[in-house]
Amino acid sequence: MENFAAALRVMGMGMLGIFSVTIVLIVVMSLLTKIFPPENNEEM
Repeated sequence: MENFAAALRVMGMGMLGIFSVTIVLIVVMSLLTKIFPPENNEEM
């Protein structure tokens, strides 16, 4: 049972890392979009 609890802790830390990196990437992408808005090329 101790191995199962340790495995759950390791899995929880891994999932926390995945979600935190995903949130950081979303925030960085939204900030870059606000800093450098896309250009509207209507000449095409």
